[in-house]
Amino acid sequence: MTDRRSKPSAGILLFRTREGLLQVFLVHPGGPFWTRKDDGAWSIPKGEYEPGEDALQAARREFREETGQEPSGPFLPLQAVKQAGGKMVTAWAAEGDLDPTQLRSNTFSLEWPPKSGRLQSFPEVDRGAWFELPHARRKLLAAQLPLLDALAAAVSGNLRRHAADPPPK
Repeated sequence: MTDRRSKPSAGILLFRTREGLLQVFLVHPGGPFWTRKDDGAWSIPKGEYEPGEDALQAARREFREETGQEPSGPFLPLQAVKQAGGKMVTAWAAEGDLDPTQLRSNTFSLEWPPKSGRLQSFPEVDRGAWFELPHARRKLLAAQLPLLDALAAAVSGNLRRHAADPPPK
């Protein structure tokens, strides 16, 4: 049996700018274990992929499965992060927008309550929301915080480059 912690994961950090402030789209995991957890429990839309599978294609698939939305590029690679359980998460940033009220997630089955013999279905993601970076830092899993730093640096550098470009003639 393969250890789930050894399986790589891939995801997309969707971002937008509103009133000059950078916002990121995060998702809250579904299921009974996460019901009462909020700060430090949110994640980027992500999921596992198989060896040999293209990580970006897996990230796009997982985004679709967890949100019901199709992400579009360009995709900016971010550094991989290691989660507390040892799982490596490869991520990309993409500028975009989506309405969290339109979120549609795949489901998974779980025996609940434990040892009850009853199999119940739960959404992989029970909600999504846009957060400005300071708020996102409180919501996001600690291991994924470097993704916010990398995004902020990339977006800031991109804005500076465009400001330094001569105006079109």
